[in-house]
Amino acid sequence: MSLDTVAEDIKDEAREDADEIRAEGEREAERIVAEAEDDAEGIVSEREAEVDRRIAQERERTLSSANLEAKQKRLEARRDVLEDVRERASEEVGAIDGDTRAELTRRLLDDAATEFGEGSDVRLYGRADDEALLADLVSEYDGYEYAGEFDCLGGVVAESEASRVRVNNTFDSVFADVWENNLKGVSDRLFENGETESEAKTDTGTRAAERENGDGDAT
Repeated sequence: MSLDTVAEDIKDEAREDADEIRAEGEREAERIVAEAEDDAEGIVSEREAEVDRRIAQERERTLSSANLEAKQKRLEARRDVLEDVRERASEEVGAIDGDTRAELTRRLLDDAATEFGEGSDVRLYGRADDEALLADLVSEYDGYEYAGEFDCLGGVVAESEASRVRVNNTFDSVFADVWENNLKGVSDRLFENGETESEAKTDTGTRAAERENGDGDAT
């Protein structure tokens, strides 16, 4: 075999090896490109899913916030309505007059008198406009005297220094008890349900014997 033939065979083998290496390189490149494309599609899908989740979460937060704000506004509106009803009812109680006022005041005084011993020195306070009525009523009780004005809708505040007891039997305290006890019913009649009862409650007085540091100012 001549050198030329050997050289030609070597060249042929080299070309075949080169072609095989080139083909293998192309196949590897295609594989890498395909994997990269698959990875890219997976990343895009994950990012899209994450964006969708964030959009859903933000929408849920927005809806929740809007619903809460709407509920708070409804509750505020209902509290305002209840407070308006309470104020008007209180005004009507304060406007009671004539024999009805005299009878209610007498009954409240009778009830207050049960907190004091017989013959106790008791000072009586009430609304300025009721001075004549109260002065007339106290004349029926030994040791009782009308002592001055008390800022209220009506009724009486009775106190004794000897026993250090004060009884608040004003129209205000009675009305506060009645309002609190019937608030749910009032709310149910005004609205579809009474969900505002706990929010709408206001401080109410209690008609009971109090010690000398009780609420209210008598002059």
